[in-house]
Amino acid sequence: MGRLSVFFVFASVWISTALCVNIPSSTPATASNVDPALLSLSLEFFAFPEYTELSTTANCLDNIAALRGTQPAIRIGGTTQDRATFDPTLAAPVNYSVASPVDAPLNLTYGASFFSLAAQMRGEVTVGLNRQLDNQTNTLEAAMLALQTMPNLLAMELGNEPEFWAESSPIVPPGDTWTPALDGASQKLWFTDFAPSIGNMFQAAVYLQFPTWSTEGLIPILESAVTYVKTFSGHSYPQSACGGASTNLTSLMSHSGIVSYTSQYKPEAAAAHNVSKKYFLGETNSATCGGGGISPTFGAGLWVMDYVLQAALNNVDRLYFHQGTIADCPYCFFGQDIVDAPYYGAAFVSDFLGKDGVKLAMLDDGTGSTGIYAVYGVSGEPLRALVYNSVYYDGTTTRSNVSLNFTLSSSSAQTVLAKRMTAQNATAIIGEGGVVTIGGDGRFDSSCQPTGAQTLESIAVEGGIFEVSVAASEALIVYLS
Repeated sequence: MGRLSVFFVFASVWISTALCVNIPSSTPATASNVDPALLSLSLEFFAFPEYTELSTTANCLDNIAALRGTQPAIRIGGTTQDRATFDPTLAAPVNYSVASPVDAPLNLTYGASFFSLAAQMRGEVTVGLNRQLDNQTNTLEAAMLALQTMPNLLAMELGNEPEFWAESSPIVPPGDTWTPALDGASQKLWFTDFAPSIGNMFQAAVYLQFPTWSTEGLIPILESAVTYVKTFSGHSYPQSACGGASTNLTSLMSHSGIVSYTSQYKPEAAAAHNVSKKYFLGETNSATCGGGGISPTFGAGLWVMDYVLQAALNNVDRLYFHQGTIADCPYCFFGQDIVDAPYYGAAFVSDFLGKDGVKLAMLDDGTGSTGIYAVYGVSGEPLRALVYNSVYYDGTTTRSNVSLNFTLSSSSAQTVLAKRMTAQNATAIIGEGGVVTIGGDGRFDSSCQPTGAQTLESIAVEGGIFEVSVAASEALIVYLS
């Protein structure tokens, strides 16, 4: 940590709006639990072995673990898990061919060393296996080897986003229309057939097209087979970049928009929790098909931060941010030689939650552009506050700011410290002239090693009241103790 100082360095004139916020002295009844691995990663199945070869993978995961005290969990899966066939004679982890490095394979095989690599991940691992090809023998052989090889194995998915399987897929009964009911019956059958060999180790649902395909709808279909389920998973992408679809950064990073969007997962989480299972967003990111133009921006990094907190407030236990084809992945946190702006949001929210944050409360009403949060410790004490100004700033106009007067009645402190995450504007992209910083000069180098001094701002407290200012497209953590 660098020296403490007070600094507010911005070239433009700010337009001030004042808000008054009371920080409850004990955990509010409406606060939500915070899983130690709340922010986790999903790695595309065919690309997983290559991710293990990148120094950025281990370093970026270790940075989050250092902030949270727990390694992020890993989900290995995606579209290519349902194109994969297990080959126990294959020496390499995966075998496939593609015309271009930016392509994903249409079919692939994988061997025993795939699971040996997965066993080396330091967090809990969920592995996705193939159900679409309707080859129970092959998939069960892989599942049994995963269970034998991986002491860190949390669960196994049998199929990825089955709502998109073609009617010609082997799993679809000839002449039938593939529906949530048919898929639910298929999941029930496979769980029941595999459980004697595998146990209660399955991640169920794995749907993207909510609410037509949902955890809430699947559970009644599973009936007693729900006992074989370890976790439930939904997939979530607020926007689409597929097929020429347009994306919108202003909409993505809007605090009120994020509040509204994530509320849909509250009944999904409740359905899973009602049968004593955890509910994950097992694959998520900003926009489908890699993310398009908005996903590597600083605004997307701010979205990551706010999205994680809102998901937790809707009782989602974990979010697994998807990392796709390494050579073509705008929404990825990192690549071969770069750490992108979304990772800064991941690191910043992890700093806010910390090793000791166990309960999360929202202190705004969710209808405006300013997000305000507090995280609480095990004894109910407020630890940190976070302010997010989601007003979109593109760098072409005067940069506005919001001022907040906080009341911290339970504290006799004369000062509090704060850390700011900022960039030139919401559209800033690292590697294209964008400079994203945490604490003044904190950054991540090309291998995801922290670099630069993170300087804290010192803020005076008078009579339990202190004031902060946060610019448009910017966020601030306040350390309360």
